[in-house]
Amino acid sequence: MEGTLLENPRCAPASAQVVSIRVDATSYADATARILRWAQFRESRCVCVATVNNVIQACDHEDFRQIMSATDLVTPDGMPLVWSLRLFGIRDASRVYGPDLTLFLLADAERLHMPVAFYGGTPDVLQRLVSAVKARHPNLPVVFAYSPPFRPMAPEEDSRLTREINASGAGVVFVGLGSPKQERWMAAHRGSVRAAMVGVGAAFDFLSGSKPQAPRWMMRSGLEWLFRLICEPRRLWRRYLTENPRFLLLLAVELMRRRAAK
Repeated sequence: MEGTLLENPRCAPASAQVVSIRVDATSYADATARILRWAQFRESRCVCVATVNNVIQACDHEDFRQIMSATDLVTPDGMPLVWSLRLFGIRDASRVYGPDLTLFLLADAERLHMPVAFYGGTPDVLQRLVSAVKARHPNLPVVFAYSPPFRPMAPEEDSRLTREINASGAGVVFVGLGSPKQERWMAAHRGSVRAAMVGVGAAFDFLSGSKPQAPRWMMRSGLEWLFRLICEPRRLWRRYLTENPRFLLLLAVELMRRRAAK
């Protein structure tokens, strides 16, 4: 791999427990530097871009709560988590959105000539994503891309896949399986996949042009969920219309508990 060795970030970012998961008050620059530093040394790491869905899944499933607790970096992908960090005293918390973090990582990986891999998406989405990435970053080594089957993999299939990822030399593996599947996959392959694994949610769909992204003003206002619900009502109605109100209730209880403790 060519390029300059990245400086090692000196300390962990500030963080807070948001109901059921730790959320790190990182930034695009900080997260990119940490991930690529891990990638340069081929460290097996897990990075989650967290939304309300991660919080609710961790509330409902103890094993998923443990997965989130062990994750090396948890970025506030959704604005509700950014606002929660600010309510808990981290005033400069900002959003680190999966598709944008992917673009930052790809740009710096190209500069460092860092090999990258993509795991997830349908075959059509993955093909369109790789074509778009190569057009935008012609000097970036995309060394592996795989669209997994919807069925569970047999152990020998999974072992072969892990060997192929490692043999490719990828330092960063972008995982686009959707939450909580991508977090579970990364946790299951921690220690065996020798790369920084970054679960980027719907980034494959957005960056490939397969699905539209919400306007930036809706993202800043915390209304991206509404845009996505309008675009995919049958798939997302349960997540947004049940999880969002529940998160607000849990957050209110947490705030009252903290105030009472003071």
